[in-house]
This record gives sequence, structure tokens and C-alpha cells, in this order.
Amino acid sequence: QKVAQRVTGLKILTLNATAQGGGVAEMLYSAVPFLNMMGIETEWKVIRGTKEYFEATKELHNLLQGKAGSFGPERRQTYIDTLEECARQNIIDYRPDVIDVHDPQPLGLACYLKRPGETWLWRCHIDIDRETIEGNPDLWNFLTRWAEYYDAVIFSAAQYIIPWWPLPKFIIPPFIDPLSEKNRELSQDEIDKVLTKYNIDPKVPIIAQIGRFDPWKGIDRTIATYRRVRKEMKCQLILAGGLATDDPEGERILSRVYEDTEDDEDIHVLKLSLDDRLENQREVNAFQRAARLIMQPSTREGFGLVITEALWKSKPVIGADVGAIPLQIRDGDTGYFYQTPRKTAKKVIYLLEKPKVAEAMGRRGREYVKQRFLLPDRIADYLMTINMIASGAVNRKVCTECIISFSPWFDLKKRKRVRLYF
Repeated sequence: QKVAQRVTGLKILTLNATAQGGGVAEMLYSAVPFLNMMGIETEWKVIRGTKEYFEATKELHNLLQGKAGSFGPERRQTYIDTLEECARQNIIDYRPDVIDVHDPQPLGLACYLKRPGETWLWRCHIDIDRETIEGNPDLWNFLTRWAEYYDAVIFSAAQYIIPWWPLPKFIIPPFIDPLSEKNRELSQDEIDKVLTKYNIDPKVPIIAQIGRFDPWKGIDRTIATYRRVRKEMKCQLILAGGLATDDPEGERILSRVYEDTEDDEDIHVLKLSLDDRLENQREVNAFQRAARLIMQPSTREGFGLVITEALWKSKPVIGADVGAIPLQIRDGDTGYFYQTPRKTAKKVIYLLEKPKVAEAMGRRGREYVKQRFLLPDRIADYLMTINMIASGAVNRKVCTECIISFSPWFDLKKRKRVRLYF
């Protein structure tokens, strides 16, 4: 509340590309009412786009995460045309003080809509690295063209920072809302009701992976690991997720998963409806609480809020040592890093056969999340960022190389030629 008082009177507008599915929407559903409750007028708007636009932005997303290829002229034009159409439709029909733009989809809007006196922030939630940018100069130039209009950029972790942009860079990790329908405590009856709905036997140990059906999520790794475990002991696998409107690849990946698993009745592939957001959250909550452990062996991962959610529910998590996952999983302490299906299967079997070990891991994971990734603390970081930029204390003229972190547990030692603030 003290931090909020510093920005009282400012109007905040947050923009993204989907109201359903994915971690950004998840956070905004909690953050926007929380900010308004503190007396900070905050609105959330979702940009509109054609199927071709979302195919183009998904390709841009994949390229930024390391996919080989280029963002061709046709894709670029589709991207530009959609942003120009959003500008013509007057998507911002009033004068906010701060505009917070999430991920690459609406990045270019500042070029068309920024007015004098406004503060524009870009939040990059994806797994982007310096090697990818250096290896694809055309992509770098395209991204920089739009970033030039921003006053600061916020990254989820230190390793994602693009050092060459001459503007202040903040590090604020994502968060979960512990009181949301997805993360609140559930009774055993509530959990059993969801399992019964999907014909899942609560007496058989459950391994689960929750999240988008996305090529980066390592679903094939989870299936391969499960099949090795299944040869040794009775268990079942839940693969559950929804299809976000800004992710046209989802249906294709889901179809492939159906085909790969149709011969195993103990693998439950569940396309969860997004029509009722609270029901969707409650079902995900139930699956995570019913599981003995959670898998998330992504090949690239911006952060992985599904890991945060699972740790909060005191579940050990097996995830890949990529992106920001190591910020959450401490190997051998709150979970394990994925290696190969064979080696990972041994760890899964160990946790299933040693429930007390799994429970101890889960308790440590919950405490770890409590100290780092809950909504109030991260909203405080966000408000301090707004205060520093809007007040002029930090700006592009005096702080082009600044990297500002509010959390001393971020490891920034490898970064040189920058000023570090804690």
C-alpha cells in the first residue's frame, strides 16, 4: 500500500493478445482487480487480430525462442497491417498515464499510439537469448524498430535481457495468486469430483503435465518418461490444457498427442474448455493436487507458471534445465531436472515409491514460492518500476545501460558493463 501511494492518480492500461489461456492472462485476471482495489485505476484491453496475424506472431514467438528461419516479408506485412488497424480502431480511447504491453504480439503499437507524456513499458515473458538475436540480425532489427518507442522493458529473468537496447531494463518475475480458483485449497470431494468427470482413478498414482499444447513444452519427453515408468509400476498420466486464441499451433500439437497416446487407456489427454474460466481453473487445480508429481520438461520456457502453481501445491516438479525453470526448481531439493527418459523415469519411480521424500520436496517447494513468486510482492516491484520511470528518476537519457532488480536472489554476476540496482 505504501508503494501504491507513490503512483496514486496515475491511470494504467495493460495490453495483450488473449484473454484466455497462458500465463499472461492468468496474471492479469488477478493483477488488474488488485491494482484497482488499491486505488490505482487500471484497465485491461485485448487486441484483435486475424488468423493470419496470430500465425505470424506465433512464428515471431518461435523465432525469438530459437527456431531456425526468418520472419518473411508477408508475415511482417500481416503484423504491421494488424497493428495499423488496431490504431485506426482507436483501441486506446482515453489518456492513460502508463501503458503496459505484454509480449511480441502488440509490441509495435507504441509506434502508432504513443502520445507525449505517456509512459510505455514492454513486458517480455518469453525465453529469448542473446545467441538467438545475434544469429538472426534481421529479427533483431525488426524487434528493435518497435522497441525504440518504449521507455523501459521488463524481463522475467536476467538471462533474457537484451543488453544493446538503450533503455532501462527491469527484472520482475511472474507470479501466482494464491487465492485464485486455480491455487486455493480444495477439499478431497472437490478433487474427486473432477477426477470422476474425466474417468480418472484416484487410487492409481498420477503423473501430470498441465499447460498449452505447444511444441516447446516437451510433451513427447513426458510421454516417453511415463512409458518407461509404466513398465515398472502401475500409474497413469494426465496431459491437460486449453487452446489459447493467440496460439494457432495448439490444435496441431493436440492432434499429434492424441495419435501418439490413443493405444494407452492410462494416458488421459484432456482438452479443457475455456468457456468457463473458473471451472477451467478449478479443474487444473484438482489435477495438480491429485498428482503425485508434475512434469514440465520444456525445451524452451519463458518462466513456467505451471511449475510455480505445482510447487505452491506442495508437489515435486521435474522440469528441464532451460530458460527460467532453474529459478524455481532446485535440483534434488524442490524437484529434479529432466535428463533423458530413462534417467528421468528412475527419478519418477523413486518419488512414487518414496512418498515421504516427495512430500518433503513439496513442502520446500511451497515455501520457496511463498518467498519469491506470490502476487503482492511482484505487484510492489511493478509499482516501483512505474514510479521510477514516470517520476523521471530513471529514464533513457541517464540510464541506458541500467539493469534494475528488486530481488537480490537474482544472479546478475555474469553481466558486465551495466549498473546494477537492488
